[in-house]
Amino acid sequence: MYKNLVTRRALCVLAVASFLSPLSITRAQTSPPPLKVGFVYVAPLTDAGWVRQHEQGRLAVQAALGNRVETRYVENVPEGADAERVIRDLAQQGHRIIFTPSFGYMEPTLKVAREFPDVKFESVTGYKTAPNVATANARYYEGRYLAGVAAGRMATQAGYVAGFPIPEVIQGINAFTLGMRSVNPRATVKVVWLGEWFNPPRERDAAMTLMNQGAEVLAFHTGSTAVMTAAQERGKLAVAYHSDMRKVAPDAQVVAVTHLWGDYYTRRVQAVLDGTWQSGRVWGGVKDGMIRVDAFGSKVPAAVRDEVLARQADMAAGRWPVFAAARTAPVRDNQGKTVIEAGQGLSDAQILGMNWLVEGVQGSVDR
Repeated sequence: MYKNLVTRRALCVLAVASFLSPLSITRAQTSPPPLKVGFVYVAPLTDAGWVRQHEQGRLAVQAALGNRVETRYVENVPEGADAERVIRDLAQQGHRIIFTPSFGYMEPTLKVAREFPDVKFESVTGYKTAPNVATANARYYEGRYLAGVAAGRMATQAGYVAGFPIPEVIQGINAFTLGMRSVNPRATVKVVWLGEWFNPPRERDAAMTLMNQGAEVLAFHTGSTAVMTAAQERGKLAVAYHSDMRKVAPDAQVVAVTHLWGDYYTRRVQAVLDGTWQSGRVWGGVKDGMIRVDAFGSKVPAAVRDEVLARQADMAAGRWPVFAAARTAPVRDNQGKTVIEAGQGLSDAQILGMNWLVEGVQGSVDR
């Protein structure tokens, strides 16, 4: 009886197998494995900030491409030798495209890329390319200018907590100052350099120092929400950077300069899937949907919000260049030297090499 039972079960298995068409079996055997996509983050993943916006980009890739991709991130990776090790590990583990969003990852990315010519790398905020290394960045300064307009309508003295005096950061400081002074010619911006991207206690200390020195509104180019929470505690105003930070500064936030990476990341991963990926350079801004100002705070008057959004619309249409001088007056740096002639504007190359601070900024490009 036992033998008969085994025989009947075997016959049932054969019968079920007979219903499976050769086509379905072939598809199961030849379905390609998901493309492995890696991301390296320079700071811990938190609820808001630089890393959070890149994580939103990774999630957008996963949502858009589904089971065709397998994404992974490594967080809190210092620039330098640690970054090189992590990037190499991802390449060795079979990741076919790796995103490295931090300026200090540029050289480690290039070094590892030479070892893995079949792997694609995206050096985000870097500027050096290779056959398998593309660069991408956003015109953060456009959002900074718009935030400066809002800040200038609400304050005269501003403080700015900054990581490193590299062109990207200098562009933001200058644009913010130009935005403030476009609506409040007496506005000033005092800069404190930290020499690092992510150190919440030091970011907080710098914010407190600036407020003690009279800053009514704060801006920052670092990786945490510490400046926002400090402003909230002191009853001051602050501009959120990277993402909306009203969760930690519901009363302090004036506006958020928001970075949007999902569309770019998805297009680049899709290009690898399609076999069409090519190295190149992308520098997108408000017009390209990579930067926007939003999430206005409760203290911002409707008229100010409308003014900022109107300028943002003009910027998206190409009608509001940030680094351009009026026909009747040049733009000067904070040493009195003319840096943009009257009626002229800066080229992308000049903006990318910016190493001066505009009139109204208190500080220097030397840390």
